Amino acid sequence: MTMWVFGYGSLLWNPEFPVAERAVATLHGYARSFCMRSIHHRGSEEAPGLVLALDAVEEAHCKGLALRVEPGHEETTLEALRARELISSAYVERFFDVELTSGEIVNAVVYVIDPDHEQYCHLELEEQAQIIAHAVGGRGPNREYLFNTTAHLEEIGLHDPDLAWLTQRVRQILS
Repeated sequence: MTMWVFGYGSLLWNPEFPVAERAVATLHGYARSFCMRSIHHRGSEEAPGLVLALDAVEEAHCKGLALRVEPGHEETTLEALRARELISSAYVERFFDVELTSGEIVNAVVYVIDPDHEQYCHLELEEQAQIIAHAVGGRGPNREYLFNTTAHLEEIGLHDPDLAWLTQRVRQILS
């Protein structure tokens, strides 16, 4: 069985599983945003950071990468993804069709935000920038997460205006 994973944040640059193929892909009905407070990876319970999540938004779409798991590694990849992404149950694991730029449709594992979870939030961009500039968690500074994600999206030809603005603003805050 072929296993695909849809990456829209840190999975773009740090999948932590063997990837056989990468393809730019679109997920319909969801928008990427910093709508999840991070209390483990990019912040703490005392000083939460922010991480990207997919929020259900009618008529929205999110462009990212479809990552095909190296054959024979499907089970261990799913276990590792669950340990990483479901650490606080703010994400929900789903299987959705994503459209590759070739037009092919593949079914992929996708982690979306649970809008009823206490870590779910909607903040103005300036507030997001202030948090991201200063938060630090178990996987490092929140700003590294932002900078890496923005850079890797740009590398594959995907421009996210909010992430570009946040990157510029966080750099201003830090200087």
